[in-house]
This record gives sequence, structure tokens and C-alpha cells, in this order.
Amino acid sequence: MNFYSTNGKAPIASLEKAVVKGLAEDKGLYMPERIKALPQEFFDNIENLSFQEIAYTVADAFFGEDVDAESLKKIVYDTLAFDCPCVKVTDSIYSLELFHGPTLAFKDVGARFMARLLQYFLKKENNGAEVNVLVATSGDTGSAVANGFLGVDGIRVYVLYPKGKVSPIQECQFTTLGKNITAVEVDGVFDDCQALVKSAFMDEDLNRHMKLTSANSINVARFLPQAFYYFYAYAQMKKAGLADQLVVCVPSGNFGNICSALFGKRMGLPVKRFIAANNANDIFFKYLQTGKYEPKASVQTIANAMDVGDPSNFARIYDLYGKEHAAICADISGATYSDEMIAETIKEVKAETGYVCDPHGACGFRALKEGLKAEEIGVFLETAHPAKFKDTVDGILGESIEIPAKLQAFMKGTKQSIPMSKNFEDFKAFLLKE
Repeated sequence: MNFYSTNGKAPIASLEKAVVKGLAEDKGLYMPERIKALPQEFFDNIENLSFQEIAYTVADAFFGEDVDAESLKKIVYDTLAFDCPCVKVTDSIYSLELFHGPTLAFKDVGARFMARLLQYFLKKENNGAEVNVLVATSGDTGSAVANGFLGVDGIRVYVLYPKGKVSPIQECQFTTLGKNITAVEVDGVFDDCQALVKSAFMDEDLNRHMKLTSANSINVARFLPQAFYYFYAYAQMKKAGLADQLVVCVPSGNFGNICSALFGKRMGLPVKRFIAANNANDIFFKYLQTGKYEPKASVQTIANAMDVGDPSNFARIYDLYGKEHAAICADISGATYSDEMIAETIKEVKAETGYVCDPHGACGFRALKEGLKAEEIGVFLETAHPAKFKDTVDGILGESIEIPAKLQAFMKGTKQSIPMSKNFEDFKAFLLKE
């Protein structure tokens, strides 16, 4: 499978180059030259397949031409060593729980897959060169990537995060690991972290000094595997006899997650429509309304993983739909919620159903509650365990939610991070000394 750049000015790349390089030479995002439709018999029988069997079929369509079947199967099965169940919240709304992985967030799927695929290519090259992974995080990406790559030979990870703008538990998950993981605490917002990463890829001095790649959702090996759990959600809902009028709502920040869902739809996934739920960072919501994409500085909210003012993966969605606003609107609607509305939703869902949403999942639930038609069934993505936002959720509910043992283990470590300005020259100087 070959990959082209959304900016259209970079050479065509192999999967290996797209994964190892991360970003195209013209600063565009890599896109597969074709998206294979899966056979109807796969969907006819999907409810009888395991999560891993479903995921392998999807992975084979994207990666099977470049990775031998045995290796790809091992990568997929190692990645998905946990479940992603659909849990009933109301008669018409279900939660796709994506927090059963090692860092209790949806990004465990993409991060674990990418770590294993990158290691596969490094072993294949066998030239001993170390790869340096740069990742910007507004919360869960950092912990998922850091833990996905922890201890992997030949790979060094730098996690850039905005100072004071991730939850304490999230911060513990990538600042206490040591080994091949370095946390960089940037005096700015997520968009500043992302800008530093993108600038590093484009800097000739740095690229001569060290081999760089990204583990953000700009990397095809990070965002494409997230399609796995949409197929699995459909399989679970089909098994329950609830898949005929299925609507999926995705809490959206950098738009890699919903982008993978839209790739799934192109492959034949029978989801009726999608909703992108935003917090106060409503750039995509406004695009749907006006047809104008106008990025702006992000604002801080209690749903911090969605605090993105210029979503990278908008470029992929725009390209996927031939730059046609009407075509995008035909498959996706939008919703946007203030902190007050998010808090109100968390409180109401708990009181009425007993289910505890994290702030991002609350956006998804509310969008479904407000937007579902009578004949439709909705699934929203509960993208992280609510305990990762314990202070926020406890304050809203007026009670203390339990911290899972997996999270407690991270909190016992000592925080280690490198303070950094948002000035690229400072970051460049730091990397050149590494």
C-alpha cells in the first residue's frame, strides 16, 4: 500500500516510510492511495467473530500488503489484550468503553499497535539506528504512547505536554516511567506542543542529528487501528439485534478517532451516521455550519483531551470527502458543549442511570440524547476511565469515585520532566544535545 500527502507536494511513500517518518515532506498527512471495501460475508458473520479476529481482518486491508500475515496477526493480537465492551446506559444509548487497556484510555489501541509495527520495521531494517518518537499530548495520548513504547529496544520517546493543563493522574502516567521515556513540560497549550513537534520534523539540522517520527494521530499507524473498535462495536450491537439504525458519537479533539471511523465507513461499516461532539473548542462544529474552517487558539476546559484549536486530522477528513462540505455534512453532524453543560450531563446520567461518564464521554452521551431519532440506537465512546479526571468528576458528583488499581500504580512514582518554553529554538537546542 502506498501513501500520498494531503498537501499533494511530497513523493509517494511506502507504509514503512509513512510510519517511520510520520509527517510528509510537504507537512501534509499521509493517506492510503486506496481504501479496500470488506466483503459482505464479513459483515454477515461479524457478530460471531472475536475482537481480535475482526481487527485482523480490518488490519489486513490496510497493512497486509506490507507486513507478513503471521507478524501482522501477532501485532494485532498483542495490541488487543483487553476488551472494549458496549455497555447499556439507557434503552437507546450504549457506551463503548475504551478504557480497559493498560492506561485506561482509547489511545492504548493505536499506541500499542504503532509501537509493535514500528518495532517490526526496525527489526526488518536491522541497522541499529535508534528512532526518536515525538508526541504532543493534551492528556491521554502521552500516557498511552509512553506505556505502549516503554522498554521497546531502539526507540526513545519524548512526550510534550502543556504545563498545568493535564490532570494529575494523567501526568503521573508519563512522567514517572523513566527508561526510554522523557517528559517535556511546555509552558503553553496543546497547540504549542503540537507546533513544536511539527517544526521538529521539518528542521534539517534535527533530522540529520536524529531519526524522528510522531506517535500523534498524524501518524497512520496510530489513527488507522482505531477503526478496529468501531467494527467491534457494530458486531456487539448486531449480536443484540440493535444495529439496523446505528448512530455513533465520537468525542473529538484532534479528530484522529472519528477519522478512523470514517475510514471504517468507506470499508463498508454499516453505521447510519456519525456525530462529532466538541467541548468549547468548536472549530469543526462551526465548519459544519458555515463551510469555513477557521482554526483558533484552544481554550482550556474540563474535557482537556479535546482542547484543540486546529485539529490536525481535519486535513484527512477534508481529503477523504474530496474537499466537499456537503459530502462531509451528509455523514457527520456536530455538537458543542460548555463546561457547565458537561458537568450537568455527568450529574444527570449518574442520577438517572447510575453510570459515571468522564467529561469527554459526557459530551458524547449528551449529543446522542439530544440528536437521536425515535428509531435510532446510539453508541458513544467513553474514551477514558472517569477516575483519570477524579478531581473534576468528584467535584461534580459530590462523592469520591474509586481509583482502579492500574491507575494507583502510576501514582506511586516520582515525577520527572524537562521544563521547556514554547519557543522552537529552545526545543531544538535540547534535542541537539540528546
